[in-house]
Amino acid sequence: MTSKPVRVLVVGLGNMGMSHAKAYHALKGYEIVGLCTRSPIADGTLPDGFAGYPQFTDYETALTATKPDAVSINTYTETHADYAVAAFEAGAHVFIEKPLAATVEDAKRVVDSAMKNNRKLVIGYILRHHPSWEKFVELAQTLGKPLVMRMNLNQQSSGAFWETHKRLLNSVSPIVDCGVHYLDMMCLITGAKPVSVNAMGVRLSPDVAEDMYNYGQLQVRFDDGSIGWYEAGWGPMISETAFFVKDVIGPKGSVSITDVEEKGAGSADIDTHTKTSALKLHHAATDRDGKFTQSDEIIRTDDEPDHDALCLREQQFFLKSMTEDLDLTQHMTDALGSLRIALAADQSVRTGTIIML
Repeated sequence: MTSKPVRVLVVGLGNMGMSHAKAYHALKGYEIVGLCTRSPIADGTLPDGFAGYPQFTDYETALTATKPDAVSINTYTETHADYAVAAFEAGAHVFIEKPLAATVEDAKRVVDSAMKNNRKLVIGYILRHHPSWEKFVELAQTLGKPLVMRMNLNQQSSGAFWETHKRLLNSVSPIVDCGVHYLDMMCLITGAKPVSVNAMGVRLSPDVAEDMYNYGQLQVRFDDGSIGWYEAGWGPMISETAFFVKDVIGPKGSVSITDVEEKGAGSADIDTHTKTSALKLHHAATDRDGKFTQSDEIIRTDDEPDHDALCLREQQFFLKSMTEDLDLTQHMTDALGSLRIALAADQSVRTGTIIML
């Protein structure tokens, strides 16, 4: 006897929402019961096979009409908390894109509602489902303590990409929106408690609101002595030199994700945000003459999944969490933890002070 597919309402069809919708469409364990967008979907813009799905432009109407088993929330951050709580109260499980919410209080409200209503909450930390990043974390954990973690994701955006970034900047800064991914990785790598965060940000465009910044960098300290640096910027002025740095250094050596720029992809290309090319493992051990005892190792990752395939893996995990009743307590706790650091960094930018965590 086969179980019935999970009936899912997809809310938001931007870059991430469309990739997730394609995953639901492809996986036998799901049935899409509705597509909800802010504006009507233009004719001819949906992928093949999508035209028959019911379409909505109002979330509450879609939720009431479709009565879904699950809701996939891929909208702007300021809507996340209210949409998720409404879904839980309607009896649905929730997949939600990062950041979980715009404030720690709202994020806690979402987690509390999931637990109160005994529903699953999966947050879109795509790197957790990336085999190359899993290997990167594993190797970083062999380098000893303390660790130095250097990461960035700068995006030189123009045209439609810059328009998307400007809309995002209405509610969230780059170091919060993208930073939660890499802060989550830092927390996984160290397994330590964050102690403090210091950050700076700059508004580089008149198109950005005066109380927002489109470039930021942060430094975070952990209680095991490890430190992390993260940088993110959006806009037509952003340099593409070293836009993608993922590097961990410890007493025993270092591990790095090689620069995707060698493939010729620009920083606005969403595939470059997860593409790794190769991992480079450096061993610090030297002999009595001070020469290295081991050569650097290059671990190729040519066959890694692309962005849509990674989203498919995320939705397979979401499906498993529902069908096998997985305990997601740690998953939710980790998401709150990385968001707390990112929002503290934003507070540091705005106050010019070090924030104790």
